[in-house]
Amino acid sequence: MKPTLLRAMLAVSLLINIGVLGAVAYRTLGTESFPGLPRYLQLTGEQVRQWHASEATFLVQLGASAAAIHGHRDRMIHAIFADTPDPALIDAERAAIAHLQDEQQKRVIQQLLLERELLNPEQRVRLAQLLLDQPAGPSTIERLHRD
Repeated sequence: MKPTLLRAMLAVSLLINIGVLGAVAYRTLGTESFPGLPRYLQLTGEQVRQWHASEATFLVQLGASAAAIHGHRDRMIHAIFADTPDPALIDAERAAIAHLQDEQQKRVIQQLLLERELLNPEQRVRLAQLLLDQPAGPSTIERLHRD
């Protein structure tokens, strides 16, 4: 595979994960005007109980995955800017990031499918629209390289 294609694939993967993490952070942290997902979706008491039970492990796994990705990213950046860059190490870190991002995306999809089953049709539409409304702006690298 060409290095340009690999870089493009990594950039797309990073954008997807940034969007997913942004949505999760938005969900988890909320904003002053956002009431939180249970209230926004108008979940029943039983739905709230099931929702929290299903997301507890997911959020721990997502946090661990994000930390691992960050560690590989830092090692890759250090390898790129070392006095003598090591292409094998750079590629190994890139591959590790891609693998972790793939696993993270699978977890997010699995979690959304679990949440989908808890919701009635109207709640599903509201959650889907909320996720679609999340910004998918430029990556940090793109923002740093703008004039």
